[in-house]
Amino acid sequence: MSKAEVLDARRPDFDQVIQDITDYVLGYDVSSSAEAMRTARYCWMDSIGCALLALNYPACTKMLGPLVPGAGMVGGARVPGTPYELDPVRAAWNIGAMVRWLDYNDTWLAAEWGHPSDNLGAILGLADYQSRYRLARGEKPLTMRDVIVAMIQAHEIQGVIALENSFNRVGLDHVMLVRIASTAVSARMLGLERTEILNAVSHAWLDGSSLRAYRHAPNTGSRKSWAAGDASARGLFLALMAGRGEMGYPSAITAKGWGFQDVSFKGRALQFKQSFGTYVMENILFKISFPAEFHAQTAVECALALHEQVKDRLDEIEKVVIQTQESGDRIINKTGPLDNPADRDHCIQYMVAVPLIFGRLTAEDYEDEVARDPRIDALRAQMQCMENERFSREYLEPDKRAIGNAVQVFFKDGTHTENVVVDYPVGHRRRRAEGIPLLEEKFERYLRGRISPRNADRILEICSEQERFESASVDGIMASLMV
Repeated sequence: MSKAEVLDARRPDFDQVIQDITDYVLGYDVSSSAEAMRTARYCWMDSIGCALLALNYPACTKMLGPLVPGAGMVGGARVPGTPYELDPVRAAWNIGAMVRWLDYNDTWLAAEWGHPSDNLGAILGLADYQSRYRLARGEKPLTMRDVIVAMIQAHEIQGVIALENSFNRVGLDHVMLVRIASTAVSARMLGLERTEILNAVSHAWLDGSSLRAYRHAPNTGSRKSWAAGDASARGLFLALMAGRGEMGYPSAITAKGWGFQDVSFKGRALQFKQSFGTYVMENILFKISFPAEFHAQTAVECALALHEQVKDRLDEIEKVVIQTQESGDRIINKTGPLDNPADRDHCIQYMVAVPLIFGRLTAEDYEDEVARDPRIDALRAQMQCMENERFSREYLEPDKRAIGNAVQVFFKDGTHTENVVVDYPVGHRRRRAEGIPLLEEKFERYLRGRISPRNADRILEICSEQERFESASVDGIMASLMV
């Protein structure tokens, strides 16, 4: 008889990734980057604007509030644009779902993609709760500087892990990175010691990840709009558990046979080529012009540029050729019926057809009323979508991070439009000077669409200057965002 392997029960040191994340949130001064701090202010504004716009959609609002009637919390964390006061974990779910609902908040594209401002659910929910708790005890509340420091850290954790590690290729959803980042920054905000934060982060890796099935045909659905809010809330929950003394699991990532890498990552080891700093916030991509999956942002710009040339010749079109990056070709190149808004905003053909026909792309254009226009599906049927190798290569180059697309329309009489190429969307770092004024307009439009004129004026004044914004109390800001 062969003897079974004897297991060594001695606990190892915490996995290096878990230690690196913990030491980063405890020891790295992200405020040393003025660009990161400034960009984080714009990121907060943009995220809140997206959250307030989402409240116009019943599919979102029906999911909000306490989990069961009457389970609110007087003096708890507030949910912007609503009257809700909730325990901070449920508030994190609400805020995170609102920010992500319309696929309009910031984006990070690398080996893995995602939306780091999804972490704002946990950060803002916890910061508001802590501020109100402190005020009740006669102490000073947190400031918005505390919030954007946490945002920079969360962006960096999520984004740096994503640089070299593609979880989507093994079927895992990127919201796992939201949970990991939210856990780490929430634990630090709670004042936990290093061992407690290590414990918390280990739990975030133990959770593995949800499947990406709800993001892809034939199962695309609205869960993709609340999955990140759920992950952010889970991260805060795990941090609170660690604060109560819950033990950690040192080799949650690397344990042979049972750890994340063997069970969920097909036996691959996580890869890192750079340490945590402020790189991600400095290079974050804003969705300024269109609520569209980011791989298609420049394709929409191309289509808008062609609108005037094709709007009166739709019946004469023979084909439309779209060139995109490998990631775009893989995840949003979609044919066949599109059953709901979540399906449509992840279809590059739909996102090109609407601006070609109407000269616009708004959140309303994904709803059934617009989608029923027979010209959209007729035009989709004439589209050819393919990978452009240059777009794919420059998408991954650290000094470019381009998101190129090209669109060209061919007519039945043998004529054609120019091949319109856009390499960098307006929300890219290379187009900040052009993009920030548009981002400010976007924020003001959605803020005034939900918040009283007096409070909107006050928030806009605070947000207009970095020092004023950083010194503003979280309690005051959140009170002004209530309705």
